[in-house]
Order: sequence, then structure tokens, then C-alpha cells
Amino acid sequence: MSTDNKNSAQVTDEVDIALVGAGIMSATLGAMLRELEPSWSQIIFERLDGPAQESSSPWNNAGTGHSALCELNYTPEKNGKIDLSKAVDINEKFQVSRQFWSHQIDNGVLGDPTEFINPVPHLAFGQGEEQIDYLRRRYDALSSNILFPGMEFVEDDAKFAERLPVMSQGRDFGAEKVAYSGTDIGTDVNFGALTKQFLTAAKASGTEVRYGQEVRNLKREGNKWKITVKNVHTGDVFVVKAKFVFVGAGGYALDLLRKAGVPEVRGYAGFPVSGMWLRCTNDELIEQHSAKVYGKAKVGAPPMSVPHLDTRVIDGEKGLLFGPYGGWTPKFLKKGSYLDLFKSIRPDNIPSYLGVAASEFALTKYLVTEVLKNFEDRLVDLRDYVPSANAEDWETVIAGQRVQVIKPTAAPRFGSLEFGTALVNSIDGSIAGLLGASPGASIAPAAMVELLERCFGENLIEWSPKLHEMIPSYGTKLIDDETMFNELWDYTQKTLKLER
Repeated sequence: MSTDNKNSAQVTDEVDIALVGAGIMSATLGAMLRELEPSWSQIIFERLDGPAQESSSPWNNAGTGHSALCELNYTPEKNGKIDLSKAVDINEKFQVSRQFWSHQIDNGVLGDPTEFINPVPHLAFGQGEEQIDYLRRRYDALSSNILFPGMEFVEDDAKFAERLPVMSQGRDFGAEKVAYSGTDIGTDVNFGALTKQFLTAAKASGTEVRYGQEVRNLKREGNKWKITVKNVHTGDVFVVKAKFVFVGAGGYALDLLRKAGVPEVRGYAGFPVSGMWLRCTNDELIEQHSAKVYGKAKVGAPPMSVPHLDTRVIDGEKGLLFGPYGGWTPKFLKKGSYLDLFKSIRPDNIPSYLGVAASEFALTKYLVTEVLKNFEDRLVDLRDYVPSANAEDWETVIAGQRVQVIKPTAAPRFGSLEFGTALVNSIDGSIAGLLGASPGASIAPAAMVELLERCFGENLIEWSPKLHEMIPSYGTKLIDDETMFNELWDYTQKTLKLER
């Protein structure tokens, strides 16, 4: 890190809570803590000049309200059976999101929900006998589960064409069978708009949000954290002290936790994966399609690269995307540095990198293949979903940057590439950070509740009534309580204005 003026920087503020990054994670945690402890002071540092400009931006993620309704990687086949454990876990976490957002609307923290969440069907797409057989068995497993209401399975060509006209035009149904399975209860979420609503309320409640301010170092000093911050425009360096620090800095979280000397991240590494979309420019096609249609991932592809034809609602306008196409850059953030990956290599995580390099050949092959694709190659992939796709109706849009977590493991592998979201905290609970990506923003409230339990355990008894107000199912698995699930489903559907 730069040492410019480091020794002469003066302590300018002292706060209870410091949040690094103005994305959905910091916004969510800040909202929870303001309600649980309104007397605690908060400050947010963001290196860019506005909120939600990295992973939380609506153009940098799929916007799927991830609830495992259509995402096939959450329902793997094991020993001939469909494993629902991950799907149920993610669905439960998204129910927490729905409850928390609804409560925040009731309390006036969030405003019009149509700015950030809209109903969009979630469908899974199968091509060929093998995929359709899997889709049918997946439907059989999910349709009787209370967390997945309204599921259907369709392999009739006429019904397929009626429901998905854009995917049917020009398709030779006789050459290859197709089917879909899913439900109308899915959602599209604009996490950028949601973040902005949270932060508008945060500032109104006294939280200071400082843009253009990059956290350069974190150091323990007594019972507080000394946070060295640099103004990216003027170069001025200053110091803020905080009792608790949350590092919600996306791809830069791991580096900051290392600088803080958090031993729990020793051996951890990060592998950057970038991507891009094809965005439809034909209003007629956009209007004809209304669903998030997820297919099977290619061999070696990370979960974030599962292909989908994706209806979006951004700033009140309907859009249509296809992708994402995998890519690679050494940057850890979209607006990061090409040196990020190389600067992240440390003696303690070299075995993790080498272990993954040896064991994830399929991923390497996939990324190389994706990087070499040109626009015409991408259209070939698109035509699996939109057979009649014309080049003039689509344009390329750069998607967000993700850093997949490489977790240290024992020999002989040494490193394991993780595709989920990992919460890391110090043993004393004074600092925590979020690593990884999928399913990310959709489960932000559940991830932040886990953080509260890990880092503020001594407060939980006192906070329990308020936590149950914020999240009525707190401490309960909805899959075990159908009555509660139905009551909360009806409440959140109404409050989030999803019954339209």
C-alpha cells in the first residue's frame, strides 16, 4: 500500500460502525444495525463516486431473485437422485430477503418496491432427451415442496411455443426435443436501485457516506480499528477509528482483510472471472419474451456463467439479456487494476493457487474458449435459445467482475475453488468481510444476519424481539412450518407489490 502521508495522517473521526463499500451488503448491514442500535454512529467509505457501481449495479449482475426456482446448478443430480438441499437453503435465504425488505417498506426506510423488485417467471430450459429427463425428475422433486409453489413441467411443443415465442421462432422442434419447467412466482431485482434507497434513508438517519474515499489500510489499535483512507481525487490521507468494521468491498475484500491481519483468511486466494452479455435492442423481441430462462452450464463453467435468456426491469424499462459469456482479466473489480491478481499472491496462498490450477483444468479450458469467442461465436450460443436471432438486434455489454474464493485445504489438493458466498470474521468479532459471489446480493439479509450472530453474539438476546420484527421467520425453517410460510408469502407478495 502507498505510505503517502501515512505517518502524519490525523484521526479525523471516531465511529461505532465503519462500512467499506457502498454496495448492497454494506447497505443491508447498515440498515439492520440502525434499527437494532439507533444510537450507534455509522460511516460508509466508497472508492468510486457513487453507490452500487460495481457488483450491485443492475448491468453487472443477472438481477435474479435467486430462490432456486430455475437455477439448475442448485439442484445437482447425485447417485441418480435430485439433491434439493442447496435449493432449499437458498430459497429459505431469499424468503429472509423478502421479509426484511417488506419490513423496511413498512417502516418507511424503503420506498416504492417497483423500483427494485418486479414479478418475472423463472423457468428452467432443457434440450434433448437427457436434459428433459433430468428436468422432469427435478420438477417431480420440487413440485411437492412448499417452498416452490406453482411449479409446472411442459414438453408439449405447442405450449412451449405459446409460452416462449422468442425461443420458438425458427426452432425445428422435430430435430431436437425441448421442454421447460418453472413457475410464475419468480422475481427480477434491481440491486442498484435497492442499494440507493437504503443509502438515501441511511443519510437521512445520520449515516455519513463518503464517496471517492478508498480504504488503504486497517490496523488494530487497542479496542478499535484504525482505518487509513485516501481521497482518490486530492490524494489527501486521513484516519478514522471504529469499534467494528465490515469489509463489503467485493473483490478487494480479501486484500483488506489481509492488511487487517485477520488470521482467518490465511491461505485464502481469489480467482477473478469477468463476463459480458448480449443485450437485445429490438423492442418487439423484448416485449414478446417475459421470463428468466436458465439452462444447463457447460462443462467447467462457473455458476455465474450458467446461460440464461433474461428479462430485466431496470429504471422502469423492460430489457432482455443473454449470457453471461465468461471472460478473464486479472482485475478484482470492474474498475480495478490489472495488477490485482498478481498483488494478491502471498507465500501463504501459493499452495491454494497451485492446487486449483492442477484440479480445475475444465474451468481453465472453458475460460480460454470463452475469451477467444468473437461476436459471431456468441450469436451461435444465443441461437440455442433464440434460433432466429439476428446480429442487428443484439449488442455486447460488459458485465460485472467476480472473484471466486479459493479456500485452503489439506494435501493433496491444497486449494478448493468455492462458488458460493463466504463470510469471514475475526475471532473477537470486531471485523468481518464477505467473499465470493453466487448467489450474492439475493441473500444479503441472510448473510448479514449470520454476521450479527457471529460478531454481536452478546447482543442477540436483547436484539431478539427486534430481529423477529425485521424477519418474522428468524430462527425457524419455513420448510418445517407451512402455515408460517403461507402467511409470510402473502404478506411479502402484498407489501412488495408482486401481485400484479
